[in-house]
Amino acid sequence: MENAIYIGLSRQGALRREMDIIAHNIANANTPAYKAEKMIFREFLKTPAQDERISLVQDVGTARDLSDGPTQSTSNPFDVAINGEGYFVVETPLGERYTRHGRFQLDAQSQLVTSAGHPVQGDAGPLTIPVDGGKISIAADGTISNEQGTIGALRIVQFEDEQALKRSANGLLNADEQQPQPVEAASIMQGMLEGSNVKSILELTRMMRVSRLYQSVGKFMEKEDERQTQMITTLGKPGGG
Repeated sequence: MENAIYIGLSRQGALRREMDIIAHNIANANTPAYKAEKMIFREFLKTPAQDERISLVQDVGTARDLSDGPTQSTSNPFDVAINGEGYFVVETPLGERYTRHGRFQLDAQSQLVTSAGHPVQGDAGPLTIPVDGGKISIAADGTISNEQGTIGALRIVQFEDEQALKRSANGLLNADEQQPQPVEAASIMQGMLEGSNVKSILELTRMMRVSRLYQSVGKFMEKEDERQTQMITTLGKPGGG
């Protein structure tokens, strides 16, 4: 196999993985607080011989668009959105996880939980909200209160490297070795939900561009295969070469 085929295959492989990312973005265009992703590419130089270098395409990972998604009013007192930086903290069987999806509810023990049943963490641990205390209010700094007084405060954290956060089950994020830091001036909006920041039209445009590029590389490889076949046929003839 000649180097041109290697180069074409590396490009097609990268384009297929980019198409997977785009399809995942489009599938989550209506997922609350979902952050769009894109591929990161770089040139990979390979030296098969002393005086030869092959320039291949290598995808080194993904980058997450950290911009806020649009907010939508729900009038549900337990729906909350973060304006600006920060993540909610939830406790799971695998440890602490993080999210910006603020659609919360009360479980049978009046504990504030996610839709998957994971307890939402406050500054002093899980939050228990009495059901007979009257209207629930969540202030901009995350303080939760009812007509009888303050109940607690949502724990809002941030990270030094948000791009290093990894997706885990139920749309949550895993920080691995990073230590969460408290957000000094959190901005919480009650009765609101943050939407996905995926721009569907842009993603569809990217999908068409990647599709055309993939087809173009495929045609190039077909031409290269025909060239090699013709060369082998010519050289294989008596007196050829």
